[in-house]
Amino acid sequence: MTPFQRAETSTIEETLPAILLRIVSELHDVAYLIERIEPQLLDISGINVLESPDTMKVIQGIDLAVQKTRGIAEFIDTIAGAMPEGWTVDLATALSLVKLTEMQKALGGGSFHAHSQPMAKAAGDFDFF
Repeated sequence: MTPFQRAETSTIEETLPAILLRIVSELHDVAYLIERIEPQLLDISGINVLESPDTMKVIQGIDLAVQKTRGIAEFIDTIAGAMPEGWTVDLATALSLVKLTEMQKALGGGSFHAHSQPMAKAAGDFDFF
């Protein structure tokens, strides 16, 4: 098999609005994870870090990333709400390209309220990949 050939995947038909709502949930998770970085930077570096123009740009970039992620989530959520429920798509190929197992499960048919990221892992926990 060449790198450009893919193994046959089974068909996974789902309604597009349901898929989009799971993507919205994942985007909210991403925004939350990004948002948690900012206070950690302050804890690690101390309050004096705010005096550095370069650091302020990074912190503003973190805020912008959160706002953009939430904005995209709201945009997709609004489109999903206005879309006919009968529209379906095959998810098999798209899911095969998602490398994070928990995200793949969440996007592939888990409840759209289930989070792909554990929000309360103990300090020091990590996943091998």
